[in-house]
Amino acid sequence: MKKLPVLFGALLLGVAAGAQAQELRIGMQDDPDTLDPHRSRTYAARIVFTSMCDKLLDINEKLQFVPRLAKSWSWDDSNTVLTMKLRDDAVFHDGSKFDAQAAKANLERAITMPESQRKSELASVASVEAPDATTLVIKVKQPDAPLLAQLSDRAGMMLSPQSFAGADSTSTVGRQPVCSGPYKFVKRVQNDRIVLEKFDQYYDAKEFAFSKVVFLPIPDSTVRLSNLRSGGIDILERANPSDIPQIKEDANLVFKPVTGLGFRQFMFNVSNGEGAKDNPFADKRVRQAFQLTIDRSAISEVIGGGLFPPAQQPFPLASPYLSDKFPVVKPDIAKAKALLKEAGMETVQAQLTFANNTIEASTAEIVQAMAAQAGIQLSLRPTEYAAMLAESSKGNFQMDMRGWSGRVDPDGNIFSFVTCKGTLNDSKYCNPKVDELLTKARTVSDEAKRKEIYDQAQAILQEDMPSMYIYYQPWFFATSKKVQGFEPFPDGMIRLRGVTLSAS
Repeated sequence: MKKLPVLFGALLLGVAAGAQAQELRIGMQDDPDTLDPHRSRTYAARIVFTSMCDKLLDINEKLQFVPRLAKSWSWDDSNTVLTMKLRDDAVFHDGSKFDAQAAKANLERAITMPESQRKSELASVASVEAPDATTLVIKVKQPDAPLLAQLSDRAGMMLSPQSFAGADSTSTVGRQPVCSGPYKFVKRVQNDRIVLEKFDQYYDAKEFAFSKVVFLPIPDSTVRLSNLRSGGIDILERANPSDIPQIKEDANLVFKPVTGLGFRQFMFNVSNGEGAKDNPFADKRVRQAFQLTIDRSAISEVIGGGLFPPAQQPFPLASPYLSDKFPVVKPDIAKAKALLKEAGMETVQAQLTFANNTIEASTAEIVQAMAAQAGIQLSLRPTEYAAMLAESSKGNFQMDMRGWSGRVDPDGNIFSFVTCKGTLNDSKYCNPKVDELLTKARTVSDEAKRKEIYDQAQAILQEDMPSMYIYYQPWFFATSKKVQGFEPFPDGMIRLRGVTLSAS
């Protein structure tokens, strides 16, 4: 197995550089993309935003919505007008006051900015009004069941309007975000660290113990664990399953797993620019043949230590929207070869792009061997994760392997990936019937009726297969035993309220 190029000496931080009592250091698998919540696409960035950018709502450990910048909310009888009562004691990191006008400006930016990744999440919004400083009124074109869930994530994160007022603000916000959370941005060194410091004017500042929080991207899982053991980091996110036994055996470490809401998937370039024109995966028969070469259970056993549940659908195992109509497809090499022959491609040469970290590299190599059994010859292209997503959005890929950390509402796991104008649809797959069904699902609150609609959409998507799900993503955190009060949530975020470091 190929080893990722890693500078062990540079990344192994050691006790000498270890965290002081009031500093928390978090070891990340990936470096985040932009630090603009309206443009960001990565899980790693969401972890940073959780400490830096307050939002209108949040979720608790039971996935229930709880107040943040919005103290309360209610729908009108038609479920088309959402009224929120806002806090009057929140300020942004530049000292300006958070109020309804600021919230309105943020939502309008997320809806209208050309580069916004939140457009499809807020597509139902017809208007946003601020009748007074603490009242925000959001009117939607039709009932929108997922809207509260969207406002509990990046679509509901608030930036200082002053920070995005200028003509060149788009790039500035991503480099120097000005939010209103418990920690404010200090500096970023790409692929090295992101530094935040405590914001004393935060309305709940007394519940946050650290004067500084440092996020350190360390793609190699062995090096990440070595830093945790040496005291170079205090919290490790996405532990390698193969490391879990030794984490559990180490008296100085604590293993903190949680069942997640998301998945890993392959996305195929169906019709995104030049990259699709000579892409064998633009033919759905080749996509179907590829799926028939992949043994998801073997990937779980070999890569995930049996802890990566095989996935055929975007909805997690505990979701009421998971359908028994679409069981996990098992390998069938003979059928795969027959599909390739039908497509006039008895052998296929294509490229798989993936994140340059330990788990993804190992998965890619297994997939390469599996696909070769049917004559699908994959060249492997490891890439820094944020760079991969940027290239894929431009159509510079044939197939990539990516993750999604999952959302509370099922819409967040499917709509933006497969609808014609979905902001995460790098495949550029477009089927008007799928759009019709998934748009309709947004308007239905009855669980059984909504599930029927998702089943209809999935029947089409399982056949067309613009993307293929691999496994459901569990979150494996590990901490130093000095870390007190940390509990992971199913969304995979690191919430630091009430978290402390003991002296020993």
